[in-house]
Amino acid sequence: MTNTGVLKTVRPVVSLSGATLTPPPMNPATRERLEANLAQVKTAYEANPDDPENIIWVGRRTAYLSGYHEAIDIYTEGLKKFPDHYKLLRHRGHRYISVRQFDRAIADLERAARLIEGVQDQVEPDGAPNRYNIPTSSNHFNIWYHLGLAYYLKGDFENALRCFTENKKFVYNFDALVANSDWLYMIYRRLGREQEAKTLLEPIRNDLSIIENDAYFKRLRMYKGEIAPADLLGTGGGDLDRELALATQGYGVANWYLYNGQIEKAKEMFTQIIKSPSWAAFGYIAAEAELNRTAK
Repeated sequence: MTNTGVLKTVRPVVSLSGATLTPPPMNPATRERLEANLAQVKTAYEANPDDPENIIWVGRRTAYLSGYHEAIDIYTEGLKKFPDHYKLLRHRGHRYISVRQFDRAIADLERAARLIEGVQDQVEPDGAPNRYNIPTSSNHFNIWYHLGLAYYLKGDFENALRCFTENKKFVYNFDALVANSDWLYMIYRRLGREQEAKTLLEPIRNDLSIIENDAYFKRLRMYKGEIAPADLLGTGGGDLDRELALATQGYGVANWYLYNGQIEKAKEMFTQIIKSPSWAAFGYIAAEAELNRTAK
């Protein structure tokens, strides 16, 4: 496996507009913890390099340190040993999204979806556990979620709709419900299917018990008119918290402007989002894709 030592440097990611994206600032204590986690899984890999789960965890821990290209390399080497391993394809597909290679992401995730068909679903362990240490998604869910996202980012809303509709079968809790519903809502609105988008919001009550997907929950409540767009961005937390909120919640706000005919305000928000350092966030990538499409 490549890069089995300490991850000192990572290859930069190139944005859809050709800009070089370098890793954002990271709290030293957080970096130390993530590096220790990476060292631990590398030790496990070296003890048993033929266990695909060990390969997956080295890739995941590498990506948490912004080593997205390096993680892809790790999964690729793993797939040479285990070419039909749907988990390796799921994780490589995810990281192809991070590096803006949507067609490769789609190829991996479509193949993963075929390979996992008929396999009993299982909870996918979290690499960055929530405050309750309760995983909220599954193997099937994550394949269809990321596949739908990759199609969405390409502007292929019909295929995105197919994927997120299929993914409703694997929604087992409120966190998964709001994550899947948020993208489905945006897809319906992009397709001009407003009544279906409105119907989708009916199960989203303001008393849902959400463990980690609060950003999706708030965006859906904004679409329902329960939260004002300006309130969604918030002003609390440190600089990095505000930047991440802009990249995630800001995309929902930009879409709200777009759906309500405020095109210039939407474009301003999309542009503001891509000035933040949180370029690995899906909201940032989606804003980048939006601006890239409209520039053509």
